[in-house]
Parts: sequence; C-alpha cells; structure tokens
Amino acid sequence: MNQTYLSQFYQQPVENLLMDFTTMASQMDDLLNLSIGDPDLTTDTTIIAAAFKDVKAGHTHYTASDGSQEFIQAVIDFYQRQYNLNFKPEQVRASVGALQGMYLTLQVLLDKDDEVIIHEPFFSPYKTQVIEAVGTPVIIPTYEEDGFQINVDVLKKAITPKTKALIINSPNNPTGAVFSKDTFKQIADLAIEHNFFILSDEVYEAFNFYEDFTPMATFAPDNTITFSSFSKAFAMTGWRIGYMIAPEYINKACKLLNEDITFSAPTPSQRAGIYALNHAEELVPSVVAVFKERLEYVEKRVASVPFMSLHPVKGSMYAFINISKTGLGSVEFAMKLLQEHQVLVIPGKAFGESGDNYVRLAATQDLSVLEDAFNRIEKMSF
Repeated sequence: MNQTYLSQFYQQPVENLLMDFTTMASQMDDLLNLSIGDPDLTTDTTIIAAAFKDVKAGHTHYTASDGSQEFIQAVIDFYQRQYNLNFKPEQVRASVGALQGMYLTLQVLLDKDDEVIIHEPFFSPYKTQVIEAVGTPVIIPTYEEDGFQINVDVLKKAITPKTKALIINSPNNPTGAVFSKDTFKQIADLAIEHNFFILSDEVYEAFNFYEDFTPMATFAPDNTITFSSFSKAFAMTGWRIGYMIAPEYINKACKLLNEDITFSAPTPSQRAGIYALNHAEELVPSVVAVFKERLEYVEKRVASVPFMSLHPVKGSMYAFINISKTGLGSVEFAMKLLQEHQVLVIPGKAFGESGDNYVRLAATQDLSVLEDAFNRIEKMSF
C-alpha cells in the first residue's frame, strides 16, 4: 500500500513553504527564532494554581460537550463586563483552541462550492479549512497603503449568490492591522444585506494598543460567529483552550459534529480559563504591555534599517516588515537571513501571494533577543 490510498486531497498536499526553514533552523545552535506566535511568557502562576487546585478537587472528568456551565458563564460574564454584549448559554462553546471552533463552523456551514471570502494576507489555516469543508476560498487583497484594511468596494465585488461567509481577523495576524469601527460597520451591513456569515477571529482582541476593541458581534449579532482563545492574552498556548459564540442553531450543529471528534475541551484547561476570564482585568494588561513595548522597539529598529520599512503596527504581536527594497522575494530574503545570520522569520508569501514583499517577525522573544536580531539584520548586504 502507498499514498494513493489516502484521500485525493492529501495525496498531493499543498506545498509547505516553511518546511525547509524549520528543518535548517532545527540544526542551528545560535538560532534566534522570531517565527512563532507562542509567547515566551509562562502562564501566570495564579491561573496555574487555580487549575491545579480544581484538578486536585476532582475536576478530571468530562464536562458537557459544550463546556461546563461555569466556563460558559465566565465567557458570558466577560463579554458583558468588557463590551456590554449579552449572550445566552446556548450560544457559547468551549473549544480546543480557536481553530477548532473555526473548523467545526466551516464543516457545518459549507456545502460543495459554497464560497468563503478571506482577506489577504491571511493566517494560512483559514484557506485550508475552507477547502477541507469542500468550500471555495475567494481571496481579496488588502494593501499597506490602506493600512491593510479591507476595502469595502473590493469586498462588494467578491460577493456572489454562493457567498456563505467572510473570515475576518482583527487585530490581524500577520499585518498587525486593526480594522476601524467604520470598516466593521460596513462589513456588517453587507453581511446583513446579502445574508452571509462573518467568522470573526478575535484571538488578538486584547492586543488593540491604541484604541478600545469593539467585537464584530456588536454590529451584526445574528450574522456573526466569534472565535477567541486564551493562548495569547493569557499566555496559555499549551493549554489548548478557546471558545466560540454563535447563533444557537449553529452551535447545536457544531455540538453534533464535535461529539464525534473531541466531545469536550479539556476539563483542567476549562478550569484555568474560568479563573483567567474572571480575573482578566488584572491579568491581561501586563501581557499586552510587554508586546506593545516590543513592537514599538521593532518599529524603531526597522526605521534605522535602510532596506526595510514598516507600516505602523496597531495590534497583535507581529510586525509585517516590507523588504521590497532588497530586490528579493520573501522566501529568498528569509532564507538569506537564516543562513547568514541565524535569525528565523516567516516569509510573507506563507500568508498569500500578496505578502511576497514582506516577512513576519513575531515579537515573542525578550527585548534583548530582538536587539540581537536587529544587530544581525543590520549586517545584511544586497
């Protein structure tokens, strides 16, 4: 037997641009890894202690497949406190990270050839998940000169009778862009007019550095499915816990599918999430401040490098650095940086073709590491 026994989709998987980079990087002793969106911070000790206490007290069993009542209520309370939004328990689902929620949702929404609009540059799993759900990705560009905002006129032209959903991500990975409230409102109006869903990835909601964040559900509650996670704002990547908030009928469909996959999110992680959300106002600001300081440092250093430029970063934990002055594409530039100076960044092409003049730097290392990285970058010649 051989790979022809796999499904056709996996017999010829999409080329992984990062495979050569990660293989080479794994063999380097003096590597500075600025590629991964995994904060170097350890989960706050109070979250760990609360989860450990609950596990010792017997929270080691399945919860309901949607999540425990306490977890769901913690999500509801958080959105009421933070955003004055009110949700019913039947709308909330604990998920194994935000991506699982997105996967479940696309699987229950899409029939063959249904279209899902994705704004580029984009987090690469979005496109793959649409294809896995037998949908058709429709890519629309965003541009640096527009602050990587969605141009609503471009979005309008992409809408067809087959449009089932639009995936948005603000604050954005990889660009660091934050969509304006006006952009959100215009997108919401289009979704209502044309009867499509907005799948709003709000994992970086806390990393909105210079203005208050407003969830998409504020503007189109019946059309919005919200995904979020504890991974970034609470530095809890390894706990694999997130949640989704959706119209009740969608959540019911996701329940049926999820009971065939994971049944429920990990109970110890739900317990950690309950404590984290109930103490978010105390815990989150210090994490966000770390990344705001780092990205402001990155902006300062990029400004002093003649072959780089950077549109002001408004949010997230990433800098999408323009390297077009080098004359190299993103893959060639990132490989040169890795081979010659042992600094690992992600080629912008990994986030779509329009990203080929950029590399993504994750500010997930200490300032001293960022300083060392830019000292090395400054030695590059072209």
